[in-house]
Amino acid sequence: MKYFILSYCFILLLLLTSVVIPDPLFTIPKGWPKPNYSFTQNQLSQSKIDLGRALFYDPILSKDSTISCASCHNPYTAFAHTDHALSHGIHDSIGIRNAPALLNLAWQKSFMWDGAIHHLDVQALAPITHPAEMNEEFSHVLMKLQNKPIYPKLFYLAFGDSMLTGASTLKALSAFLLTLVSANSKYDSVTRKQTKFTPQESNGYKIFKQHCAQCHKEPLFTNHTFERNGLPLDSILNDIGRMKITGLTSDSLKFKVPTLRNIEFTAPYMHDGRFKHLHEVIKHYTSGIQMNASLSDKLKKPISLNPKERVDLIAFLLTLSDNNFIFNPKHSFPKMIFFKNSESGKIYGD
Repeated sequence: MKYFILSYCFILLLLLTSVVIPDPLFTIPKGWPKPNYSFTQNQLSQSKIDLGRALFYDPILSKDSTISCASCHNPYTAFAHTDHALSHGIHDSIGIRNAPALLNLAWQKSFMWDGAIHHLDVQALAPITHPAEMNEEFSHVLMKLQNKPIYPKLFYLAFGDSMLTGASTLKALSAFLLTLVSANSKYDSVTRKQTKFTPQESNGYKIFKQHCAQCHKEPLFTNHTFERNGLPLDSILNDIGRMKITGLTSDSLKFKVPTLRNIEFTAPYMHDGRFKHLHEVIKHYTSGIQMNASLSDKLKKPISLNPKERVDLIAFLLTLSDNNFIFNPKHSFPKMIFFKNSESGKIYGD
C-alpha cells in the first residue's frame, strides 16, 4: 500500500509539472479559459516586457521613423485606431482595414481581420513590412535598433545578450502585448458578485444573450471564428476578407469576430470602420443585413428590437468598458525608458 501511494504521488507530480503554467507576470482571470499562447516558448520577465513596450512605442520600426505600433493602437482607445476609419502608414498612405483593439491576445488563435497570422510572435512582421503601413525590411529594423544606444542595453537585460536577433525582438513585442489583459469592467465586477447591473443594463444583458452571445461569447466576448455578418462589399476597397487567405469562395466576406470588450472606446466599427456609432451597428443587425446563402447561420433569424431595447443593449455594452485597463500607466508610453530622468541623469538600463 505504501508503495502504491508513493507511486501515485509521483505520477500526480509528474502530471502537474507537465502542465503549461503561465508566467507569474501573467494572471488568468477567474473563470476564464486556458490561454492559447504557450508561455514555455516565451517566459515573461519584467525586463522583456519593458523592452517590448519600448519597441511598441518607437517609430524606428517604420522605414522613415514616423509610424510606431502605437500610431494605430492607442492605449487610451483600448489599443485601437479611432481617429479615422482605415489605418494610416508612412507618407500618409492609407490601408484597407481599421486597426482592431489589442487586448486579451493570449487567448487568440489567429490574428488580423482575415486570420492571416497564426502566432502572436510573428504578428508584428505584417505591419512592419506592409507597404501601406511601416513599409520596412525587418533586417533593416534590426540594424537600426542595434545602432541605437538604448537597445543593446535593453536586450541585454531582457535576454542576457546585447546582440539583437529577429526572434528576440518579436518575442519582446509579444511579451508586452501579452500583458494587455482587460478583465476589470463593471460586467466583471457583476460576475464576481461585487456589484449589480442597473435594471436597464440587466435587460440589455438579456437581449445580448438572446441575440449576440453566439458570436460574442463570454467572457472574452468573441468566439475567435470568422463570420459573414451581412455587410455589403465596399465597392472601393473590394475587401473579400478571409477568402483572400484560404481561396475558398465559402469564406468570401468573412471576417474575424472582434471582441466587444471596451467597445465604447474603439469606434469606428467593422473591419473597414464604416460605422461611427454603436447605434449604427445595432441598426445594421436589425435592418441592414444582406440575406444570402453564405450569411452566418447565427444571423439568418431576423433580429427585431424596439427603440427601448436598443438603448438597453447599448447600456449593457457600456458595462464592458474597463477604465483600469484604458488608463493603466504600465501600458502607456514608457517615458522612463526613452527620456533621461531629470534628477538622476540616467537612462533606464544604465
